[in-house]
Amino acid sequence: MAKDKKKETAAEEEVKATEATADEAPSKEAELEKELAAAKEAHIRTLAEYDNYRKRTAKEKEGIYGDAKADCMKSLLGVLDNFDRALSVDNSDFESYKKGVEMIYTNFCEILKGLGVEAFGEAGETFDPNFHNGVMHIEDESLGENVIAQVFSKGYKIGDKVLRPAMVQVAN
Repeated sequence: MAKDKKKETAAEEEVKATEATADEAPSKEAELEKELAAAKEAHIRTLAEYDNYRKRTAKEKEGIYGDAKADCMKSLLGVLDNFDRALSVDNSDFESYKKGVEMIYTNFCEILKGLGVEAFGEAGETFDPNFHNGVMHIEDESLGENVIAQVFSKGYKIGDKVLRPAMVQVAN
């Protein structure tokens, strides 16, 4: 009988262990489902935050462009005022008029320099198709190969970006 009792006790323990495992399985499954739901919610929140970030940066970018354009135009309004003043003068001699236009030109060049705009394309420079637009060609023994003989319009750039290539005549 002692053997039977030991077998019964072992069988009862095995049943209890099986029941305990069966009870743990649903709790593990429920725990995993909770973790999955939390991960899904975190993913959805991250997607929403990214979408909001994308919209906000697009709006800021648009605002920065408008502000930069307004600042640039504001700096040019003084030049426009000077031209208005020059045109409103009725009785002035050519020399004073020329001096006024030169002052306006100097003021305008200073504004461009302040905005980071650089002029390029001078006679005697070496021709570079990245910066110059060669519209004419001449043969001149006094100038070297691919040398700019004449500049029809200067070129302008900001940093490495060419705003307008210089229109030039190239020798030889």
